[in-house]
Amino acid sequence: MKISKVAKAIASGLAAGATAVVTAVQDGQITTSEAVTIVLAILGAYGITWAVPNKPSAGGGTYITGA
Repeated sequence: MKISKVAKAIASGLAAGATAVVTAVQDGQITTSEAVTIVLAILGAYGITWAVPNKPSAGGGTYITGA
């Protein structure tokens, strides 16, 4: 199954955002600093997921691993 970079980024952003929101609303309100944390979690997840390439299929391509 092939999943695009965009779909992966959206899924990871939603997961990170949901986690941050659940943590932020434990006291019944979201402060400005908590809102900033939520936004940064979403943007960070988008960026990291977008930057990491998909693993090539078993049929071809090269896969470089760290030494």
